[in-house]
Amino acid sequence: MLLPLVVLSTRAAVETKKEQKSTYEAILDIIKREGILGLYSGLNSSLLGIAVTNGIYYYFYERSRGFILTSRKGGRGLSTAESMLAGLIAGSATTIISNPIWVVQTSQAVRTMDQSSSSSDPSAPQPVAKRFGLIGTIQHILRKGGIAAFWRGIGPALVLVINPVIQYTVFEQLKNILVKRRTARLRAAGPAVGTAIAVLSDLDYFLLGALSKLVATSSTYPYIVVKSRLQAGSLKYKSSVDGILTILKEEGIEGLYKGVGSKLMQSVLTAAILFAGQRRFYEITKKAFAPTLAK
Repeated sequence: MLLPLVVLSTRAAVETKKEQKSTYEAILDIIKREGILGLYSGLNSSLLGIAVTNGIYYYFYERSRGFILTSRKGGRGLSTAESMLAGLIAGSATTIISNPIWVVQTSQAVRTMDQSSSSSDPSAPQPVAKRFGLIGTIQHILRKGGIAAFWRGIGPALVLVINPVIQYTVFEQLKNILVKRRTARLRAAGPAVGTAIAVLSDLDYFLLGALSKLVATSSTYPYIVVKSRLQAGSLKYKSSVDGILTILKEEGIEGLYKGVGSKLMQSVLTAAILFAGQRRFYEITKKAFAPTLAK
């Protein structure tokens, strides 16, 4: 549902020209050249990437979690630092293994853009751009860069492993602050309340999820730009830092945030829906298994 925003932000991030189209102009341009399906370029690889990424992440997270728990004594769960460590291990393993899929997805999203920009006469009518399938894109990447090309952008991608760490840390801190304040107001209402603790609503989780993702994505977005450009194969930087410094020199600070609007909209909405949905799913599952656990 939110893939068009991913396509828009990816193309904007890869674009190196000083003049940049607005989101509305970019949407119209894609529809004109590629049709409505152009907004869903890379859909097949995106779905594959999401499935594989989630599977790999949870596998490595559980293995890391189990190793940490068995390496120390005591039956308590993971501490905040241990949870972050397990998340970093799982995120790093997931990034290394799944990077080829995201290279394919990024290439699918931007190859039609490369076609249109190759015209020597910008005033001439633009031909309808051809969209590329999964197999065709893989063959194209292999021809141009060989097997190593599937790990383009792995440096900034590994840096971006910290994104969910920032997100979940901000979320937990904001949630604790909100619960503490509401609980204090609740108990101040009267002695009958006793030791009651405030309960957050679905809307609270939705807003907290959105705000935490906003902080995480805003603070790491320059690395998303560098990663997208490297994965698309459009530019080569010596390192993530070199990429950021080069963009600053050639395009200014705004170059590091190209496409940030559509990316924030996509990632913030996704995170908000995910956090609210996770809570609702947890409550439904808890109620469903309550009779069984009570026996």
